[in-house]
Amino acid sequence: MAKKQFAVIGMGRFGSSVANSLTQMGFQVLAIDTSEERIDEVVDIVTHAVIADSTDEDALKQIGIRNFDVVVVAIGEDIQSSILTTLILKDMGVKTLIVKAKNELHGKVLQKIGADKVIYPERDMGMRLAHHLISPNILEFIEISDDYSIVEIQATPQMIGLNLKQLDIRAKYRCNVMAIKTGAKMNISPYAEDLIHPEDVLVVVGKNTDLTELELAFSEG
Repeated sequence: MAKKQFAVIGMGRFGSSVANSLTQMGFQVLAIDTSEERIDEVVDIVTHAVIADSTDEDALKQIGIRNFDVVVVAIGEDIQSSILTTLILKDMGVKTLIVKAKNELHGKVLQKIGADKVIYPERDMGMRLAHHLISPNILEFIEISDDYSIVEIQATPQMIGLNLKQLDIRAKYRCNVMAIKTGAKMNISPYAEDLIHPEDVLVVVGKNTDLTELELAFSEG
């Protein structure tokens, strides 16, 4: 089976990071930006890099943008260009369109005009930082809906030596321990009798308000 081909529009910090990561994973990536300087920075990294205006439909047709499996619109501050680019790409019949939004209102507009997925890198990074600040044991925070998320919690001294039944996270905090990571090993079906060790990481899912209560309860300060 042929690997997916990606096009990333906008070579700012976020767009160039996406393009670089996809390339390192072995995918073919086309980078697009209006800035010659930004294209020069990624030309030796990605599969192809072109200087083009994504609000110019003819330019996108010449590139063959419709042939790519996924197009990521990572345009930063220019909301008008982001929206116009999204409209053009949807009209051209791009298979999957993922668009970066600057704020909630921008995101709502993008969803209404047909973006398959809207992402909020700055908001999500802010949320991760906030959770890490209230509890340094939070290694990762992933929002899965408006109300529910998954967190990775490094085992704290209060947890070590206890089993899941003794911690009783479900009853006390209304959250579920989905898995326990120990180094490179992942226990995806932990038993109630499984002990928590110093290097363990708990993967927990729950309502955001409940997760915050859990994080604060096991915070080390």
